[in-house]
Amino acid sequence: MKKFESKIQLIFLICICIFLFSFQVNSDKHSIKLPWKAAGLTERQAAAHLLSRFTYGAKPGDIDKVEALGLENWFKNQLNASLPDEDLNKRLQSYDALNLTNKEVAEQYPRLPQILKMAEDEGYISKDTLNKEDKERYKDLIKSYMEKKGLKPLRELQRQFVNQKILRVAYSNNQLREVITDFWFNHFNISITKNDCAQFIPAYERDIIRPNVLGKFENILIATAKSTAMLFFLDNFSSSGNNSEFNNPDRDKFKQKLEERMVHGDTAAANRLEKLKERRKGGGLNENYAREVMELHTLGVDGGYTQQDVTNAAKVLTGWTIYPFVDYGPTRQIRKVIERIGEDKLTEKGFVHEGDFLFAANRHDNSEKIVLGKSFHAQNGYEEGMELLKMLAHHASTAKFISHKLAVRFVSDNPPQSLIDKMSKTFLEKNGDIKEVLITMVFSPEFWNKEAVRQKTKSPFELAISAVRCLNADIEKPFVLYNAISKMGQKLYAYQAPTGFPDKAQYWINTGALLNRMNFGLAIAAKRTGGMQIDLLALNNGHEPESPESALSIYSKLLLPERDLNETVKRLTPLLNDPDLENKVSKAASKNDIIESSGTSKMQKTDFEMDGDENMELKGKKSNAFVIGNSVMKDRNMLAQVVGIIIGSPEFQRR
Repeated sequence: MKKFESKIQLIFLICICIFLFSFQVNSDKHSIKLPWKAAGLTERQAAAHLLSRFTYGAKPGDIDKVEALGLENWFKNQLNASLPDEDLNKRLQSYDALNLTNKEVAEQYPRLPQILKMAEDEGYISKDTLNKEDKERYKDLIKSYMEKKGLKPLRELQRQFVNQKILRVAYSNNQLREVITDFWFNHFNISITKNDCAQFIPAYERDIIRPNVLGKFENILIATAKSTAMLFFLDNFSSSGNNSEFNNPDRDKFKQKLEERMVHGDTAAANRLEKLKERRKGGGLNENYAREVMELHTLGVDGGYTQQDVTNAAKVLTGWTIYPFVDYGPTRQIRKVIERIGEDKLTEKGFVHEGDFLFAANRHDNSEKIVLGKSFHAQNGYEEGMELLKMLAHHASTAKFISHKLAVRFVSDNPPQSLIDKMSKTFLEKNGDIKEVLITMVFSPEFWNKEAVRQKTKSPFELAISAVRCLNADIEKPFVLYNAISKMGQKLYAYQAPTGFPDKAQYWINTGALLNRMNFGLAIAAKRTGGMQIDLLALNNGHEPESPESALSIYSKLLLPERDLNETVKRLTPLLNDPDLENKVSKAASKNDIIESSGTSKMQKTDFEMDGDENMELKGKKSNAFVIGNSVMKDRNMLAQVVGIIIGSPEFQRR
């Protein structure tokens, strides 16, 4: 008996040891060293690479901080995204619209059509008497009405929203969170160019994207599917199927009577019937979201689905719409249904109300569907959609597609298949845990391969923010920087296609783009952009270089740390002795179109129309920056031109 008990104790002890060993392995995951040595990098080069991938650019002293903390510890801290941000929070205090709900936004920043309707309903303006050709009178009346009602123009909301975006990416200590937030917003892109959803984009990024960027993929997928902005952007709010259980017999009888009166020539009945049809316009099955959720959000274009799968997925998602939190707009018909059924009986009737989301059972297609070989039984309502999204979130094609996109963003434009396979495996094993996928990527040798280091190209947004960060600039008017970024070809939140801004060099780089970037570099260094304070001498501890050549050498090392700069210095040196460089670059840039694509419209007018003030002036001015034949820097404009040349150089475009 004692021997038996001893064996039991021994087995018990072995089990405890195995458990403790397993726990230790898991808890020490981040203590494993990153494989940068095997790639032939120094620790400082490895730190610079981490900063280039998971921040918007290294600030002065950042490489020293990463090296002192340890690369693994720095990455762990960034994954936790819980570093204090007192400075950023102070900068954001004055933006009172950042925490408004969608309902509050709709009430305080209504769209122009709603303002007109409200003004007409109250007799403030009249369609019959108001001559819209008298634009000034028209604008004055609308402005007066808005002031009377305490309403604000949408451009004010956009200004605050864009400002906070720029301040976050420039000053947050949790840089990885900002970079990955931008990644997921692009993945689940929504554009301000579509006016129905434009006013709800701030809450979309704040409440849907940002809280889920480092969690499970399933969570961010479901959150976006239910969001007001996405439901409007891809039209799923209006997608409906035939549901006889909720047919309105009174409406059908009324419609029949109108049709009978029409036969006898009743023109009033004809007009009324036309209005009924107009109100129901836009109903029926809409496949937009179903197609994009499979092609762009989950499986990818080669994910193995068919057109029939798209159609059936659209049927599964019928009834996914927006709770009518305001008394106007395209959801007003839903409000009538709710009033007819009764708010207290919605759950009993199969409706689901979560915040601004509503599953409208009366709009759901109750037939049986098959998507990707899986049957969705009839009469299963809201749960069908949840089941579909979870299936898509955990699909093997989704694992590959998301892993590939992450690798393109953080490694190279053409990441190795071996890395994608590792990341996909982790995605499936860890139930789509985004943190775990990032850990697998960064702890893989492929991430550190010299072919991946500095092989990504900055977008205009990344270029501008990295310039601000490396110059240690103090941004006073963020919207000025927004205008500069727009001028270089990237109007934030305005990419029309649901794909989001591309993440490959071929999209961003051409002759015109390079000229605009050089123009920007010269302008920001010379403080001609306005809206920020920059002290170039402070970057060099207050020491003024003795010559343009000396300045180029010193500031190249400061702004392009841990790089081989011999070729860069050689290419940039001839530009030092051109006293009219700014003028030449500006003129050349003005002759080249800003980089555009089918996804971006130069003059697309939206409800978020900008004010004309605070526009960035990038026009070159003739400068006596360099005194030919004099090797001493007597004019600090010389230093500005040197720094501008570095920021506008091809090497600075790399990350």
